[in-house]
Amino acid sequence: MRQGLIDTRLLQCYFLQMNITSLSGIGEKRAASLQAAGLHTVFDLLNYFPRDYDDRSQIKTVAELNPNAVNTIRGVLAIEPENINPYGKRMQGNRPLTLTKAILKDSSGILELVWFNQPYLKKYFRVGQEYVFTGRVRLDFKNRLQMESPDYEIISETQLSAGRIVPVYTTPKGFSQKIFRKIIFEALSVVAKKDKEKSAEASQMINPNNSAFDENLPLSIRQAYDLCDRKKALINIHYPESDQAFMAARRRLVFEELFLMQMALLALKEEGKDRSGISLKNLDYSPLLAVLPFKLTSAQEHVLEDIKADFMHGSRMNRLIQGDVGSGKTAVAMIGAYLTIKNGSQAAIMAPTEVLAQQHFKDFDRYFGALGIKTVLLTGSLTLKERRAALEQIAVNPALMIVGTHALIQSGVEYARLGLVITDEQHRFGVSQRFMLTEKGDALPHTLVMTATPIPRTLALILYGDLDISIIDELPPGRQKIKTYCVDSRYRKRVHEFIRKEAKSGHQAYIICPAIEENQELLEKKSDESQKAQINNVLTYTQELSSALPELTISCLHGKMKPSEKQEIMDSFKSGKIHALVATTVVEVGVHAPNASLIIIENAERFGLSQLHQLRGRVGRGSVQSYCVLLTDAKNIVTAARMKAMVSTTDGFKLAELDLEQRGAGDFFGTRQHGLPDFRIANLYRDLDILKIAQSAAQKLHKGGIALSNEETEMIKSKVALVPIL
Repeated sequence: MRQGLIDTRLLQCYFLQMNITSLSGIGEKRAASLQAAGLHTVFDLLNYFPRDYDDRSQIKTVAELNPNAVNTIRGVLAIEPENINPYGKRMQGNRPLTLTKAILKDSSGILELVWFNQPYLKKYFRVGQEYVFTGRVRLDFKNRLQMESPDYEIISETQLSAGRIVPVYTTPKGFSQKIFRKIIFEALSVVAKKDKEKSAEASQMINPNNSAFDENLPLSIRQAYDLCDRKKALINIHYPESDQAFMAARRRLVFEELFLMQMALLALKEEGKDRSGISLKNLDYSPLLAVLPFKLTSAQEHVLEDIKADFMHGSRMNRLIQGDVGSGKTAVAMIGAYLTIKNGSQAAIMAPTEVLAQQHFKDFDRYFGALGIKTVLLTGSLTLKERRAALEQIAVNPALMIVGTHALIQSGVEYARLGLVITDEQHRFGVSQRFMLTEKGDALPHTLVMTATPIPRTLALILYGDLDISIIDELPPGRQKIKTYCVDSRYRKRVHEFIRKEAKSGHQAYIICPAIEENQELLEKKSDESQKAQINNVLTYTQELSSALPELTISCLHGKMKPSEKQEIMDSFKSGKIHALVATTVVEVGVHAPNASLIIIENAERFGLSQLHQLRGRVGRGSVQSYCVLLTDAKNIVTAARMKAMVSTTDGFKLAELDLEQRGAGDFFGTRQHGLPDFRIANLYRDLDILKIAQSAAQKLHKGGIALSNEETEMIKSKVALVPIL
């Protein structure tokens, strides 16, 4: 958070910062679970939005029930519930399997209610009490209606789980939907009560933001774009009064989130607007082409024309290069760096991992060294002596090409004349980290951002709203399409034979696992059966594969290793000493082993499409036919559709669009990265229309097209300062 933008107005609703333990029903254990989910205050609860909704507004009679569908019914409990054991000696753990039965009665008939292995429910029901039940209705073997494992709620003035549109949350550990709804409702009630008190204190509402619901948007913007106030939005996003009220609430909250994000990007762009870039005149890179062992593709040449035009224009370049894995982005960046250096300035490239930084260093040092250009490496694993030597070379200019990790933006790193900043795999850095590197130059250096993760343009508008975009949409000649297959664990022995076959042909294999060690294993329920599937881990898998293929050299690689260990293993793999490398997604970005022809991804259902595509790009780097095998036992419809997409196309942009549509922006890259906005409610695929309106509003306000009072201006600044990318 940048200083100077926050004022005491953020504290005007101090009670929103009340600890969740101040709400009834939240003791120490529940508080710990809520806090683990990032919910510490009443404000956090109000802004923890439902992931879905159930329409339980239509309450039916017994005569109106639809078999094989979810129904909601209201009635009186007719007889005392009973627990029976219809399964003989069958047990669940140390307890016998039980069936709890109850009978509901209304004016049109009776309905049997059943719950499996929940004998404790019996004590919660009373004969003669009126309830609302929601559950799936089916016909039993005697052709009688029966409702299985229904949710229930006692009839009262406030119905939270029936008789209305009901919110469905991603609940913290240990919370049922019913209990979590009550907690959210109480948080809303506490704030609504305080809001009523504030309104009563003043005979007239002079300040449009004088609300306990902490309004984020000025009245003029709400009126201009037909947005409801935040109080109404929060109430109706959690407990919609109607479909219309819900749509208005969601539109308001999505607009707010995207508008503030755009304002933050505009503020970042404005920071360097008044500083001129370094002018480059000599744009001949033929000496570098003479030492590169390949020819540029037409797509690379087109992007280089964009870069040269930026250099020649006299203004500072701020450009994103998108290109599929293996498309040659690094070669383009290398030429940009070469041109910068030939014009008397330094160039720096920042990579997200030490493994990738080491790889870049070797490539730059090899080709630039042949031209007499000094390259230096700066990473966190250097010894104190090595770091001092690197810092000295960077500061006094003998090092013209600098390669590193986050170490490049640390305090104490001074550049003699930084002319070009390159960030590789930008989505793994925060936007502010990119700006921190550009701030290292006396004059504002040119900026080149690279990503091998195809990003749909809608998402690029949010992530890189301050950048021009160039796309490398062509692979080097000779590359063959990677053949992709999806199989289940029954084929694992055949997959192992595939590894053996490729090794005998002189090729190598990656095996990707989602976990490092056994105590990290996660259990997940299969959607179509009660069995549980084990999540494969690197250490156990390495042992098992070594036993299955004893004649091969098998090694492992994961993020907990020391940088020197990881580098040693990668060097051995690239030199062909290791036949198969079992790894986590640490190999996802930038690792280049031309001899690898096979990648096997275990538990493929646990990765997003974009991440699977990125992993697949670790093979197919040479001219030999390469293969990707996706192993999964998950049978649900969504997983099946994702695996089908992976098998049917190698177009990263098509996969990225589908990934964004299915999973939303927050999970787009498999894990939530620093550079990706953590949206609470906006979905960039679904909300493109609102995004365009929010962008237009932000640009209009930024240019002075919307008149705000000083107080409203300060309020916007304070909210923008809290946007996650800053």
